[in-house]
Amino acid sequence: MRAYIGGHQAVSANDFIELALGTPVELWLGVEGENEQERAARLDAARDILADNPGLADDVARIAAEVIDTHPELFDVIPLPRPARHRAMRKGMAA
Repeated sequence: MRAYIGGHQAVSANDFIELALGTPVELWLGVEGENEQERAARLDAARDILADNPGLADDVARIAAEVIDTHPELFDVIPLPRPARHRAMRKGMAA
């Protein structure tokens, strides 16, 4: 089954996020290994986008709230038990 949003095919979760936001996620979160010049350019582009679309932050908050409301199971966190620490006992050494 193929999913299309506004004429664009969404193949992955990142595609859905990008289409919902209207911008790539990396623009807001950055990418691993970016240098200072790349970071400055990315942040400058982000500022321009926010200046052109001042309602974007509200739209993102609304989308996040809808996802949380629709899929609360995404936030079901189950603490995993910590494994017991076993010290290796060596002959003649107390643990």
